[in-house]
Amino acid sequence: MKLSLKGILAAGLFAAVPMALAQDAATDVKKGAEKTGHETKVVAKDTAKGTEKAADKTGHATKVAAKDTAKGTETAAKKTGSAVKTGAEDTGHEMKKAGDKIDDKPKPQ
Repeated sequence: MKLSLKGILAAGLFAAVPMALAQDAATDVKKGAEKTGHETKVVAKDTAKGTEKAADKTGHATKVAAKDTAKGTETAAKKTGSAVKTGAEDTGHEMKKAGDKIDDKPKPQ
């Protein structure tokens, strides 16, 4: 009977070891999952901050570019308006000169 009791105890111990190891593995997996979840959350926050900063910088650059474009357009419009005015004045002056020349000619009777 001593042999069979020793055999039963040995079998019980051999059966208990894999169960204990399985519980340790499950605990390790759970801890790993929790760490992964935490790191994922941290990375997501950092990514969101980086995206927000990039959007702010892009918005600022767009605003600056729009101001520069508006200034350039205004300058071009002023120059164009000045050139049109000068051209109109020159044309009017030439037309007046032509009219004066016509008036200087003797009229047929």
